[in-house]
Amino acid sequence: MTEAEFLAALRTLPLHPGANGLSDDSASLGQYVLTTDTIVETIHFLPGDLPGDVAWKLVVTNLSDLAAKGATPVGVLLNYPLSGGAWDTAFLAGFAHVLRSFDTPLLGGDTVSLPHGAPRILTLTAIGSAAAATPLRSGANPGDLLYVTGTVGNAGAGLAIARGKPGPDELLDAYRRPQPRLAEGRALAPHVHAMMDVSDGLLIDARRMAETSGLAVTIDLAAMPLSQAYLDFAGRTRDTRLAAATAGDDYELLFAAPPGHTPPATATPIGRFDPGAGLILHDGGDVLPLPSHLGFQHDI
Repeated sequence: MTEAEFLAALRTLPLHPGANGLSDDSASLGQYVLTTDTIVETIHFLPGDLPGDVAWKLVVTNLSDLAAKGATPVGVLLNYPLSGGAWDTAFLAGFAHVLRSFDTPLLGGDTVSLPHGAPRILTLTAIGSAAAATPLRSGANPGDLLYVTGTVGNAGAGLAIARGKPGPDELLDAYRRPQPRLAEGRALAPHVHAMMDVSDGLLIDARRMAETSGLAVTIDLAAMPLSQAYLDFAGRTRDTRLAAATAGDDYELLFAAPPGHTPPATATPIGRFDPGAGLILHDGGDVLPLPSHLGFQHDI
């Protein structure tokens, strides 16, 4: 069963109204936004990644989902597999550091024993408070422009560096210590029609926003913001732009807003929503076939 098939099956179950039809990365409960993420060793982080870096990523993946709703973190719940070694101690130190960095206290959680040699599987649930209505990923309108904050592709390049390819610490840090766009999310939320974070890759996440909004989306690779560090590392070819557009772990914000609107946060317009369905890809004046891989998916 693929991820999409499993989600379709879940949607046949009794759903709370705050589940938003399971079409988003978070749920709503009154003024609160709830989200949960699981990261798995060898899939979401490397066996050699430092425990403090793993703790950072575990928290930030959740805070990024809160950022996409314009929410302020209230607290987190941790599910942790004890291994009985120095890794646990180092993880706790890193976990304390990231919680203090984002003023996010621990509410509770659960611990289990990790069988010897088993890959680590860590889960965190984050709760945030939103002052106004939270933008869903399904709210884009025909004619809206698609924007992205920051730059994309740095974390994908950082993963290649973590696997042994020579490269700068700036890109490695983007993979190991991403930053949630909490302030940007709070500024944008009252003004945008739809918003989500870029976690699995810009192309696949933009297509998800279009699908849930019942629209088509056109993206121009030539407009996509890339850092100088990424360009120096990967080059300025179409292939490297595609690599940046399909890499995950950027945790930038992707949002839909009407033409003529000036976003209250630094962002780049990279596409447009129109009636129809699907993803249309351009690179400057060229129309491109879609790559076979749009981003990360949990399919077996």
